[in-house]
Amino acid sequence: MPQSPPTPPTNPDDGFSQDLLSGLGKLLVGGSLSDPNIQAQTAGDVTPILPDANVVKIGGQSMMDRGRKAMFPIVEEIAQNLSSHQMILGTGAGTRARHAYSVGIDLGLPTGVLGVLGTFVSMQNARMLHYLLAKHGIPFIEPIQFAQLPLYLVERRAVVFFGMPPYTFWQQNPAVGRIPPHRTDTGSYLISETFGARSMIYVKDEDGLYTADPKKDKNAKFIPKITVAEIEETDFQDVVVERAVLELMKNAEKSRSIRIINGLVPGNLTRALDGEEVGTLITAD
Repeated sequence: MPQSPPTPPTNPDDGFSQDLLSGLGKLLVGGSLSDPNIQAQTAGDVTPILPDANVVKIGGQSMMDRGRKAMFPIVEEIAQNLSSHQMILGTGAGTRARHAYSVGIDLGLPTGVLGVLGTFVSMQNARMLHYLLAKHGIPFIEPIQFAQLPLYLVERRAVVFFGMPPYTFWQQNPAVGRIPPHRTDTGSYLISETFGARSMIYVKDEDGLYTADPKKDKNAKFIPKITVAEIEETDFQDVVVERAVLELMKNAEKSRSIRIINGLVPGNLTRALDGEEVGTLITAD
């Protein structure tokens, strides 16, 4: 008599496919991704994808909004470093985003929509920076083009992107108020962490972190080096980078430090790219 066909496994992952899974793979397939024990086993070495690249965030209000006087020298300095350093150049949103936020808040728009408004202002600044660097062949890329980023870095040594993370409507609500908590400092930092970049440099209009806002307090003292924990313990009223960056640094795998420099001082960017002690260094621990 003809034999009956074999009964297929109840679970499509059973059989030969299960044999191909690692121990961790079997746990992930059969367990809950919210299980703390399983989550702990996913820790380990993380491969740096672009270890030679430097993420450089050009401030919106601090640099872009100052126009030619601030931007032409920093653009020239970027060009001078193309032969020796790979750069992923992010842009801030600046004053125009603050105006958009004020109007959006007055209209009762939620945080996620305000994030969309800030994204497009950051994109405007990125396009302007791109045009200033166009003669050097530096491309502007949007998030969908990031898969081409390694090729651009090898070929042109730099790219320009807008610093705002592309959360759009998925931007989380802040603890207080409605201003998007993850803005251009945060978006640039996440690129640095994700790609395991060589450095994360913030180009501002101040020498770095101070005990208070030096523009408002003449007695503010400059801090050349500090940890995230020390910043939290001191409870600074004003911090030179978004506080969300400091929160993200606590769990960072690769980008465990950031450097803030004054882009209005000629040569500061070059010194930071060369690894010199300039500005303020903030470390995760």
